[in-house]
Formats: sequence, C-alpha cells, structure tokens
Amino acid sequence: MRRFLTGSMIFLGVASLPVALSPWQSSAAPRPDYSNDPRLHALRKFFHQGLCPAEHLASVFLEAADAYELDWRLLPSLSFVESTGGKAAQNNNMFGWNSGRTKFQSASAGIHAVGYNLSHAEAYRGKSLEGLLSTYNPSAEYVRTVKYVMRSIAPAE
Repeated sequence: MRRFLTGSMIFLGVASLPVALSPWQSSAAPRPDYSNDPRLHALRKFFHQGLCPAEHLASVFLEAADAYELDWRLLPSLSFVESTGGKAAQNNNMFGWNSGRTKFQSASAGIHAVGYNLSHAEAYRGKSLEGLLSTYNPSAEYVRTVKYVMRSIAPAE
C-alpha cells in the first residue's frame, strides 16, 4: 500500500510542477503549422543539399523568425555560416553565439535564444539587416557571406 501511495504522490507532484518558461517560449500559443508553407520546403531543401543536421529544425527556424520579426532566412544562414547548419555545432550552439561559449539546452532553444536576442537585445534592436550583421560580426566579408547564403536559400521578398 505504501508503495502505491508513494508512486501516486510522486506522479501527482510531477504533474503539478510549474513549467519555467524562457523569454522566447509561450504556453499560450500553439505551435504554428508550417507544413504548407513554401519557406519550410525551401529551408529543408537548402539544408538537405548540404547534408546539414539543421534540416529537421526548419520549422523551428520559421517559428523563431516569425515570433521575433526577423527575415526568415537570417537564422538558417547564420547557422550555416557558423556551423554548416549544425555539423560543427557544440553544446547546441549552431550560431557561434558568445564566441561559441554559450551552451543551449537544445538546438531549438538555441535558435529561439539567438532569434530573441537579435530582435530584442540593445546591441541589435531596430537595426537593418546590414547593421545587425555588422554587429554580429564586423567583418565585411562575413556580412557578404551571410547575405549570399540568404539569397541561396531564397531570393529576397
């Protein structure tokens, strides 16, 4: 009897634990369905051609871009330039964020964290694409490379 009660109490305790939300997560909104979105197909195709692990995260990239009002090609392009779409990523950090020192709980969390920061952090907020990229990495060649990758995913809308 004690075993049953203990197991039930543990289950009830786990079921009632509050979920800590990060600034980029919301329990109120359901996840969008991108299955018929042409952007999803373009991202999957791009990552698939490069044999990139990020292919399975295409919808997460779109979710973050839409949530933080970023060009939908930006985060995938940064991940491609920094880690070849996750091939060289360490600690779920596909973006080289914080010179690669930041560890993210998951690749999805990393996508949302970087997207959130590019949209809300004082260093990036309100900047044009050019200004944002120059802040991310001041090298003119880096800016050109990311913009080239963005065009490789899809032409500007």
